[in-house]
Amino acid sequence: MKSLDTAGILENLRNTCLALPEAVEHIDGFGHNTFKINGKSFVISGENKNGFGISFKSDRETQALLLQKEKFFKTPYIGRHGWVSIQNPVEEDWIDLIDLIQEAYLRAAPKRLVKQWMELQNK
Repeated sequence: MKSLDTAGILENLRNTCLALPEAVEHIDGFGHNTFKINGKSFVISGENKNGFGISFKSDRETQALLLQKEKFFKTPYIGRHGWVSIQNPVEEDWIDLIDLIQEAYLRAAPKRLVKQWMELQNK
């Protein structure tokens, strides 16, 4: 498994999140890179003493499945709302992370964007 540096992880994250319709990046008061759609967060990332972490919006069923895997954990403070985190993802994690980030986006996006996304995926 190839480990990515912080800049590489953030670049992958930006490329994934900002490719989604109308998604924007915001740096919050704690210095976290927060990706939002229509004012609602769907991904939050940042550095701490353990490295670089990515948190994403999930539903409780997906959260329960992910928490059974060693790499994922309940996001502090907002995990009770379904948020899940991963610390220091490696290249191999990105296949799953892209899908999970897209699902997080669809949970936060307004219905018109969900419909637009679904139409694009079915072409």
